[in-house]
Amino acid sequence: MEALKHECGVAMIRLLKPLEYYKAKYGTWTYGLDRLYLLMEKQHNRGQEAAGVGVIKLNAPAGHEYIFRERALGTGAIDEIFATIGSKIPAGINEADTEEIKRFAPFIGEIYMGHLRYSTTGRSGLEYTHPFLRRNNWRSRALMLCGNFNMTNVAEIFRSIESSGQHPRLYSDTAFLLEQIGNALDKENHRLYRLYRDEIRDPELARKIEDELDIASVLRSAAPLWDGGYTICGVTGSGSSFAMRDPRGIRPAFYYRDDEIVVVASERPVIQTVFNVPRDSVRELTPGDAVIVDRQGNVRIDNILPQGPNYRCSFERIYFSRGSDADIYRERKALGANIVSKLIEMIGGRFDDTVFSFIPNTAEVAFFGMTEELTRRLDADRVAELTELSAAGKLDREKITEILRRKVRTEKIAIKDIKLRTFIAEGSSRNDLATHVYDVTYGCIRTGRDTLAIIDDSIVRGTTLRQSILRILDRLLPERIIVISSSPQVRFPDYYGIDMPNLDELTAFRAAIQLLLDGGRSDIIDNTYAECRRNLTLPDAEQTNAVTAIYAPFTDDEVSRKIADMLTPPDIRAQVDILYQTLEGLHDAVPNHPGDWYFSGNYPTPGGNRMVNNAFVDYYERTFI
Repeated sequence: MEALKHECGVAMIRLLKPLEYYKAKYGTWTYGLDRLYLLMEKQHNRGQEAAGVGVIKLNAPAGHEYIFRERALGTGAIDEIFATIGSKIPAGINEADTEEIKRFAPFIGEIYMGHLRYSTTGRSGLEYTHPFLRRNNWRSRALMLCGNFNMTNVAEIFRSIESSGQHPRLYSDTAFLLEQIGNALDKENHRLYRLYRDEIRDPELARKIEDELDIASVLRSAAPLWDGGYTICGVTGSGSSFAMRDPRGIRPAFYYRDDEIVVVASERPVIQTVFNVPRDSVRELTPGDAVIVDRQGNVRIDNILPQGPNYRCSFERIYFSRGSDADIYRERKALGANIVSKLIEMIGGRFDDTVFSFIPNTAEVAFFGMTEELTRRLDADRVAELTELSAAGKLDREKITEILRRKVRTEKIAIKDIKLRTFIAEGSSRNDLATHVYDVTYGCIRTGRDTLAIIDDSIVRGTTLRQSILRILDRLLPERIIVISSSPQVRFPDYYGIDMPNLDELTAFRAAIQLLLDGGRSDIIDNTYAECRRNLTLPDAEQTNAVTAIYAPFTDDEVSRKIADMLTPPDIRAQVDILYQTLEGLHDAVPNHPGDWYFSGNYPTPGGNRMVNNAFVDYYERTFI
């Protein structure tokens, strides 16, 4: 109901054959650009704040540009970028001279990079939009970078760069990585220069350096300092490219290669669709590895960092990635199914008096799984009852008809009607407008009798639920509303690339704090503050997440009941309950993506513990001091 801002999305294409090959086979010089556009458009869900495109032309002569970049802000950034690029490409390009296109045409090259951005740091604007570019007259020292990542130790990376004598222009993890990798790239250039300077003269020496750059060595020099989740894509001006994934697999990366092309993207089905290839041919990039393509087009997979424990992000499966992936579709259905036992208990088995639905549309697949499992349970009950009656000789046509008439009642209750521009309103006026974002289907609920059970992907802040959704659903006059979250309670912020609310904006955290205050247990809050302060005096590797103590005195159901109390407006007529997925249900449904730190507090890297401890200290000092 209240969208989390998604992780960023990346796309990179390396053409492995001469440009004229694609013109001959596909009838256009813009084959690479066309495929990049599709990769970006089909990942549009991952970032709607800004977008950027970069292109490297390998055969541009001296005196002509060899790196092209275009960036734009806003939800229409992709279309704006490609319209601008289109205006710069010569008219009648497909009939133009081959050498002219290969050498001079802007944005027609061998390497293409695309990025879709959601800010996870609060910094926005064109200067923070990927790809970032480090220019140099030596192509082997020029570097273009984009990524889906967030680093938890930005200050440490900054100190490392500053101590080397560099002066970054922006305080952001992307800018720091650009300079850090760039510095390692400079050192690799120096190594090759010293190796060959006595036997080869310029300009042949410069070409020799371009041909022999060891990108794996560059990454091994820079990456050990990174604490975070990341998929980072980069390319030098001379045409060496890479895509690297963090060693715990926190952020996703997939690739495809054949004799024509190498492709990297954040999601598997995007590559399948754009290149019309089977699922099995699109591989997941192993955590800690990098896909590297050198200037000559030789492709290899290199291990850069040792693979760590598996912390693949479970929110990718619940919410972020496209549901058209076969595994994700199946897992989302399982998430819906795994909530059913508790749901049946909550409704007291009253199928006849309960209507099941979903809101928003992203919860539809979990809804399918939930209703299929409800139907299976109901069928089992009907079979058992029919068998029992038959054995007792009490089964007649009327009884059979009555039993078979029972069904799981499903309806399309909420319909996204209009995108209201509530920014023009303030206060209560804004809240009133928000209650009209969804329309409801009247006549599906029996007034004062039926329970409405409605499933969502997640309940994070709870703001939208309280300000609009519950009021919208209450118009139908149900006796009771059960809001179901297919994911567990979000108790901790994310620090690895999801733009998640601050600690005190999380409804589960607010509920736990209120339970402590209501029960006269403010000592736990005070002790947690002291323990967070103590942890922050320790090295990152020795810190633990002290904030888990806030939740320790309570069961999940107690926290859920408090959340329901806090989110129910006083004018709601129906009884409101909230049902969350359990951690066990999550891991059963999504077994290969166990990263659950936003639910459990089990952060995958030391920096996460430091940041959540610091977040609690900030909260406590703002609230209680």
